[in-house]
Amino acid sequence: MNQEISELTNKELSQPQYSMKIGGIDVMVPMRDGTRLAIDIYRPDAEGKFPALLSLGTHNKVMQSPTIWEACRNQPGDSAIAPPGARAGDSKFWATRGYVHVIANIRGVGNSDDGDPGKDGKFDAYDLIEWMAAQPWCDGNVGMTGMSSYGRQQMLAARNPSPHLKAIFPYSPGHMLKNQVYPGGVLHCEHYQSICSHVTGKAYKDVELTPEEEQLWEEALANPDFRMYAHIYNIVERKGQHNKRFYNAMTNPYESEDYGSRLDDLKDIKVPMYTGTGWYGYTYKTHLQGMFNYWRYITDNPNMKMVMTPLARDRRPWIGMNDELLRWFDYWLKGVDTGIMDEPPIKLFVNGANKYRYTDQWPLKETQWTKLYLDSWEKLRWNEFVPGSNDGIEQPDAFLQMPLNLTSKVQKLRYVTDPLPDDLEITGPISFHFWAEIDQDDTNWIITIKDLGPDVAVERTKKTQPGWPDLFEQEITRGWLKASHRYVDEERSRTGQPFHPLTRSKQEKVAPGEVVKYDVEIMPTSTVFKQNHRIVVEISAMDVPSGGNGISANQSQPYHVCSSKTTVHKVYRGQQYPSHLLLPVIPDPIK
Repeated sequence: MNQEISELTNKELSQPQYSMKIGGIDVMVPMRDGTRLAIDIYRPDAEGKFPALLSLGTHNKVMQSPTIWEACRNQPGDSAIAPPGARAGDSKFWATRGYVHVIANIRGVGNSDDGDPGKDGKFDAYDLIEWMAAQPWCDGNVGMTGMSSYGRQQMLAARNPSPHLKAIFPYSPGHMLKNQVYPGGVLHCEHYQSICSHVTGKAYKDVELTPEEEQLWEEALANPDFRMYAHIYNIVERKGQHNKRFYNAMTNPYESEDYGSRLDDLKDIKVPMYTGTGWYGYTYKTHLQGMFNYWRYITDNPNMKMVMTPLARDRRPWIGMNDELLRWFDYWLKGVDTGIMDEPPIKLFVNGANKYRYTDQWPLKETQWTKLYLDSWEKLRWNEFVPGSNDGIEQPDAFLQMPLNLTSKVQKLRYVTDPLPDDLEITGPISFHFWAEIDQDDTNWIITIKDLGPDVAVERTKKTQPGWPDLFEQEITRGWLKASHRYVDEERSRTGQPFHPLTRSKQEKVAPGEVVKYDVEIMPTSTVFKQNHRIVVEISAMDVPSGGNGISANQSQPYHVCSSKTTVHKVYRGQQYPSHLLLPVIPDPIK
């Protein structure tokens, strides 16, 4: 498109120019097969044609309605009454700045007609954008915006884009593979899935399953781990009549065998894209992993940008990125030179330093991959074990974890460095490689990285927990791996990123008593560990619901489905088994 250079400053660009009017609620737009999508239209209260933004998602659009604006305006993301699905963006902001904002539900959601969006709705975004571009209030330039589900729909639309789709801004765009929503194959209890799971409508005898689905259902019913969580078992037993997404994960936790081709299909996306999330996106998982995987596999797009923000829990309705969104869409939809494309493509918030770092490569090209070894007596050491010497104790460390029907106490091993002589910046992917033995045929490994120091260096989503005397510890990031999913696809792995396909064909139970190597992907971070602080690695096999009756007290911090068997875990380290954490050390920490 022709670029019209404007002399307006960003501050002037961000000011409202119009008032907003509602252009329609529950307008039914037909798709090519006749299925209608329900949309709401918010537009400038003025004559003329304007660029338009589409927010298409699975969250009922009523949560973006003026009724909710008036009742719950500007709620922090962790507020008890924050509307969780209000992720389409700030309609008033867009309308007053010369954009039409269209909020739509995919087929089968809200007031849209019933249908299977994955099977029958593959062209719905294309058709809806074409419809928008032809309206008398649209100048033919359309973008897409929104976070979470609204972000994921943008990625789907960008694979087969309408010619009128000029740019997208998928923030926290969500997952495309199971290893992004369930890293390492460790299943977790999503959102508030358990609150009403004890109440069901009709009997499951009315549900028709294929022979393959019936077999999967029977396997899930027989799973003793599911039976230990009664509310989870209830979802399985009801054959998906309640919380179908979670039911599907329980009955078929495996990735499809064609996962490679699905990743490779991303490389051809050419629509200008600005993506990002918070460092704690959905407690490190769906949003954080989804965003980084899209960034990794979209390889031939010259107009890509990324931003990593401090925290994931943005205000609702979603307003936290408004200024950056406006610069992006003013450039691509209005032709205003906002300077946004003159900046480095990657903008990372560095925790601890509490500043942004600009770069053009992820991981950073100056990364020094550094090993931090497990040692005896709860120690982490930087230097390798000296061969042919008495350096190191070969006897393993061990812990015994009883299941949740016997205890709520989480056992763990803990390893700590000496105080750091200088500030240490860790920015990039992290992985943990270790050897271990268990006395059962499977377990969950949960690896937690913490900052242990004399003060609270940075705000975290989790409350500070007392650690060593007069010290504070803060969780930095985590990783997960189900022992039976330890297979690594070396072709798709990168330094600091072992790739576990999670397919049924690659799952292999553990032989009890055998020493096995595990490679765990830890969710990436950008954190400065301050001088005199310590790095902590914790190894555990279970976590506990933080509320009552199997409910998590914080919907963004789900707990995991853990083993129903008492299990002894032995972790080896030393010369023969050099278990270590692989860290992306940045030689010149940001100040």
